[in-house]
Amino acid sequence: MKFHETKLPGVFEIHLESASDERGFFARTWCQEEFKTHELNSRLVQCSVSFNRRKGTLRGIHFQAKPYAETKLIRCTRGAIYDVVLDLRPESPKFKDWIALDLTAENRNMVYVPEGCAHGFLTLEDESEVFYQMSAFYNAESSCGVRWDDPAFQIIWPSKVEVISERDRTYPNFVED
Repeated sequence: MKFHETKLPGVFEIHLESASDERGFFARTWCQEEFKTHELNSRLVQCSVSFNRRKGTLRGIHFQAKPYAETKLIRCTRGAIYDVVLDLRPESPKFKDWIALDLTAENRNMVYVPEGCAHGFLTLEDESEVFYQMSAFYNAESSCGVRWDDPAFQIIWPSKVEVISERDRTYPNFVED
């Protein structure tokens, strides 16, 4: 795996290194030792899949608050998504800044989202599937989010949002503590 730190401290785009032959290819998508070498959280306790029927489906922007804050490793296994990571760490020099990556089944890239950052995505194709690995168990009381179109962040989405949950659509405006 090749780890590329983005402009957000501690957020990495990870490219797979594949070994190819006449059968196809083989690539490692997770290695605890490699994550430790890059000083990333290597504790994984839960995996989830998100299947999205329609292009233009928006999920997010989500995070878990302390004491259940989580690190996420995200990969698109079918279709394509415009993946957004938002820095909500008040001590970060990039506080309230965001990055976006195209994660696709074809490019097989992943994004590492550390604690204190929020995550969301917009599907770019019908029938897109996203695989998540998390460092903390889901805790409903700590599950939080910010609105996808909150003017505090000025996130630029590549196309129209067609499908969004009531919860994601109605998060209040972001207010700094």
